[in-house]
Amino acid sequence: MKHLIPEFDALRARFPATFASSLVLPCVRRIQEDRGFVADSDIDELAGYLGVPRVQIEEVLSYYTMFRRKPIGRWHLQMCRNISCSMRGSERLLAHLETSLGIAAGQTTADGRFTLSTVECLGSCGTAPVLVVNETYHENMDTARIDALLKGLD
Repeated sequence: MKHLIPEFDALRARFPATFASSLVLPCVRRIQEDRGFVADSDIDELAGYLGVPRVQIEEVLSYYTMFRRKPIGRWHLQMCRNISCSMRGSERLLAHLETSLGIAAGQTTADGRFTLSTVECLGSCGTAPVLVVNETYHENMDTARIDALLKGLD
């Protein structure tokens, strides 16, 4: 995390001195962009840098589902499980992904290629069911489209 301090300093300069807690979210986001997840040591260092309690950073990490506390696979597959996607078969598609990948939601394949997650809502209800692979949305999914998608990932 130390190499990110110049970026954090520039960010900090944009806020009043009493607003250190407002920097938690953007700093945590930047740490995850850099490392891929937020480690315990990152939390300790960030708490020290910002002068905020460690629990404040942990609250951000536990509230926002986009933050990760452990490494994930090269391909992060996130299946929406909200009502629109659910009504259009997302549970069936999740089961298909679990079978195809040989892992359950929340797990990473042994080769480190895929991590499968569920998310509450991806905000694309009109094109349900939705699967996000890394940062790319794949809408109106079915098993054939999932199979083709998986085949195309190296």
